[in-house]
Amino acid sequence: MSRRTPKLPSWLPIDPYILALIGTVAFAAILPASGTAAEVAKGASTGAVALLFFLYGARLSTAEALEGLRHWRLHLTVLICTFVAFPLLGLAAGGLVPYVLTPQLHSGLLFLCLVPSTIQSSIAFTSIARGNVSAAICAGSFSSIAGIFLTPLFAAALLGEEGGGFSADALLRIAVQLLLPFAAGQLLRRWIGGFLTRRKKILGRVDRGSILLVVYTAFSAGMVTGVWHQITPARLGALLGVEALLLALMLTISWYGAKRLGFGREDRVAIQFAGANKSLAAGLPMASVLFGAQASLAVLPLMLFHQMQLMVCAVIAKRRSRDPQEAHATGAAMTREPAIVG
Repeated sequence: MSRRTPKLPSWLPIDPYILALIGTVAFAAILPASGTAAEVAKGASTGAVALLFFLYGARLSTAEALEGLRHWRLHLTVLICTFVAFPLLGLAAGGLVPYVLTPQLHSGLLFLCLVPSTIQSSIAFTSIARGNVSAAICAGSFSSIAGIFLTPLFAAALLGEEGGGFSADALLRIAVQLLLPFAAGQLLRRWIGGFLTRRKKILGRVDRGSILLVVYTAFSAGMVTGVWHQITPARLGALLGVEALLLALMLTISWYGAKRLGFGREDRVAIQFAGANKSLAAGLPMASVLFGAQASLAVLPLMLFHQMQLMVCAVIAKRRSRDPQEAHATGAAMTREPAIVG
């Protein structure tokens, strides 16, 4: 008899990439880069961030983005969820300092609230739930573009010195490492877009490898400077509780808010998943630019929230898929769910 490999329940999507992230953090804790090695890792991380945003720009279809403008009310609703409702809740969580959260953990939580929506996860969950997949694609893309501009500006305004400060030097670093590569990718898309489309799997590994390098550099710096001594298990548990409440509130606001605005079921599904999810792939590189040596604490809430949103949204998507309604073409167009990454 052949032995079957035990599988995790379908409602509990422990992405192997999350395990890779955890392994990278553990490796940084055991063998952090210091001295010359830290400088090399920092330079490689800077290059990896630039490469990530170049690939984002090169793969974003301008035609698809323009086509999606006809759903401007839906996209505006997602942007409000991402860059208005989330930050307001993050600011409100400041009342938990210092009783529940430390100032550093609250800064990381607030940064999480400023990160753009994810594309891959929104599409995957919208497809499972038989929602408007094309709208989810466009909404995630618009959010990512807006995040390149809004996330650094909001971080500078709301986090002050903890977010790197609003200075000419900070703006220059953001432009060089984020905006310039993204613009270059858009300009070259005409010639390299087809090449990138045919090599999605390879580029996916490049994306993930680049993010792992960013994580290793950030957490190495945290180990060298001793920031991890500031976090106790009780504080970590409190952070998880606050993030669970944050996710529950945003899932509720996005779903029932869309209903009050008159959106149909398929559009509401897209709004809920695009409006309540945050992008790990976009947030980690931005944090490395904005926070520098303090990036390890800044990205911890985002990494925890990312895994939490995958698990919770997977359950919701499965339940929505059983709604007593016919699957329309937008939901049936994608028979295979994309890899849940960002």
